[in-house]
Amino acid sequence: MKISKGKVLFIDTTHPVLEEELSRLGFKCEYFRDYERKNFEQIIHEYIGVIIRSKIKLDRHILNKATQLKFIGRVGAGMENIDKEFAEKKGIRCYNSPEGSRDAVGEHTVGMLLSLMNHLNRADREVRNSLWRRAENRGIEIKGKTIGIIGYGNMGSAFAQKLKGFGAAVIAYDKYKKDYSSEFVRETDMETIFGETDILSLHVPLTKETNYLIDDVYLGRFLKPIILINTSRGKVVKTEDLVKYMRSGKVIGAALDVLEYEKLSYEDLAMDKMPAPMQYLIKSDRVILTPHIAGWTEESKYKLARVLLNKIKNEFDL
Repeated sequence: MKISKGKVLFIDTTHPVLEEELSRLGFKCEYFRDYERKNFEQIIHEYIGVIIRSKIKLDRHILNKATQLKFIGRVGAGMENIDKEFAEKKGIRCYNSPEGSRDAVGEHTVGMLLSLMNHLNRADREVRNSLWRRAENRGIEIKGKTIGIIGYGNMGSAFAQKLKGFGAAVIAYDKYKKDYSSEFVRETDMETIFGETDILSLHVPLTKETNYLIDDVYLGRFLKPIILINTSRGKVVKTEDLVKYMRSGKVIGAALDVLEYEKLSYEDLAMDKMPAPMQYLIKSDRVILTPHIAGWTEESKYKLARVLLNKIKNEFDL
């Protein structure tokens, strides 16, 4: 498919290679740091391309104003802030770039798990406060555990690959994929996940199906106490129900890079206004929290932009 060279609107920042290469190909790239949604609504009709992370939602209202738009590039994996179905009906191609952050997410997930199982955050804090508590900080090994992965796309498969060598049994369920068993993972069903899992790791997009997927009923079906890891999207987990099972001991630990209470931009949390379940997580030493940075490495910043660039180039024969 051919495309006429026009203007590309950068709603969010990304690695400069994307702007540099698009400019070299003949596009005029523009970025307005202080613009808000209302400003973008006034100018989006001027652009044939949009590059976005999570600053605003590209919903039906704003996409109707995008009369020249030919493509939307999402710097990252999730597409929940883009009405992709409506955009594609209007002939707007939509791309994301999960391949660029898969290794970062895989490594971060392993890191959170190791920190949690070996009490590294707590032990570090105690030593800095002159407490030398060895028995109280005795860890648990990954070897011999069964790790259940929900969602076996770029992120889930990267996590499984990083686990090779730990001596764990890795199983996965993906509603939309089949025949992916390999040296890294055994494809299975949800009954096996519920029956065998010691450590559950979530790697699904946020959709109508996965919104609050991990709730009271879901957690109640596990036969063994589990550790829960979420590096996908915050609203996949209903925090109130997670806390219920942590209090009961059915969930023995949680590693959360994403939170139900994140704002749209994923960059601002009003901790003093957090509800009781979040306050529980903050205070618990059985929980590790990070600020949505699993895919946020120096290397992934470049790779996310490069992957997106290549998809745009390939689609439009540039």
